[in-house]
Amino acid sequence: MVTMASKLSFGWGIADWQERINVDRLRKERFEKARKVLKKHGVAAIVAAGPANTRYLSGIRGPEFIPQLWYVLFFAEGDQVVFQHAGWLPTYPAEAPWIKHWRLARNWVNEGCGPQATEEEAKLFADGIYRELEQRKLTKERLAVVGFEGTATQALIARGLNVVKGWPLMLEATATKTVDEISCLKMAFAICDNAWMKTWELLKPGARETWVVQQAMLAAHEAGADTVPRGHAHSGPTSFDRGIDHTNRILQHGDLFYAAYCGMGFMGYNTCYYRTFSVGAKPSRKVLGWQKQLIDRMDAIIDTIRPGATTADAAKCFPAADSWGYKDEAEVLTMEIGHGIGMYHYGYPIINRQWSLKHPQVFEEGMTIAIEGREGEEGEGVRIEDAVVVTKNGAELIDHWPRNEILVAPRV
Repeated sequence: MVTMASKLSFGWGIADWQERINVDRLRKERFEKARKVLKKHGVAAIVAAGPANTRYLSGIRGPEFIPQLWYVLFFAEGDQVVFQHAGWLPTYPAEAPWIKHWRLARNWVNEGCGPQATEEEAKLFADGIYRELEQRKLTKERLAVVGFEGTATQALIARGLNVVKGWPLMLEATATKTVDEISCLKMAFAICDNAWMKTWELLKPGARETWVVQQAMLAAHEAGADTVPRGHAHSGPTSFDRGIDHTNRILQHGDLFYAAYCGMGFMGYNTCYYRTFSVGAKPSRKVLGWQKQLIDRMDAIIDTIRPGATTADAAKCFPAADSWGYKDEAEVLTMEIGHGIGMYHYGYPIINRQWSLKHPQVFEEGMTIAIEGREGEEGEGVRIEDAVVVTKNGAELIDHWPRNEILVAPRV
């Protein structure tokens, strides 16, 4: 039997009478982890774009409606520099006093300005980064780059900077979570349970998939989610494997329905969470057999996850792809898998038969991992996804919506 992680004893509001999520500590410990990784690999600085990277390295948000509207230059030693978008730059410094250095971000709006203007703007971008490094006598040192497209990277190289890949460094820095990061994830999963409750209440013959999911997302907003995804749902003949969704299909009596409430966030930390329901009727014996088979598999995987064990140990609990008639393990990628969760949706570690048996990764205390699988046959199936935190004694579940049974909807 899997072990449940402790539940939070607090809500997401501010209180002076109880220790809750300590956001100052959250930011400082993330910065410390990132600096430790940079120093370990002999990298002087990392320039980062993309919402997960920039939030992790600065503790602030910014506009994301086109890529690279803002970015962060983070140092192994010293305070980071935030290059913020013009619309946010005038007012943001007063809101984030922990950031000491602010600059104007440069952007070429997906090269919509044309090739010559793009080249000029990319040069200004690279010049800005170079100046900051020059002031710190770091222009000859290694500069990691993450979250940018090729134009930005090429401009930095053309400026004479020693550019290296940044993704491996960020993945390493974010692999384990602090106590506050784990609390953020627990909060996100607790919020998501309000979405599951609304789903259970509204699923019924005649309801539309899209409408049910929309109401569930609204319930998550009401419960405190600060990021709500589009939500994905499959039902009836689309309920095995993952494919086309958002069909607005009308639910019918006896349908299986599963939803993926992934990317539901609290302070940048996001869920990856599947559950299956039966619409209007008790599941058949065959379906219940699939569910038991799936739960037994998930439990076996979770039981292997402990500090010092590897993803190869866990991957052996996944059935081979040919169990379903596939020829290549790549044919079940993202369907029979475990993956790191937090700010990154697919962070360290990854567990599957496609890579883990040959390239195992070691489990560490503080890792947070989502594990997902499905069972069934063409035209009908069940799915589940759980999330665990790795403790010194093994993995503990941080999601609490019922998993050992398929709930019949609507709730009565």
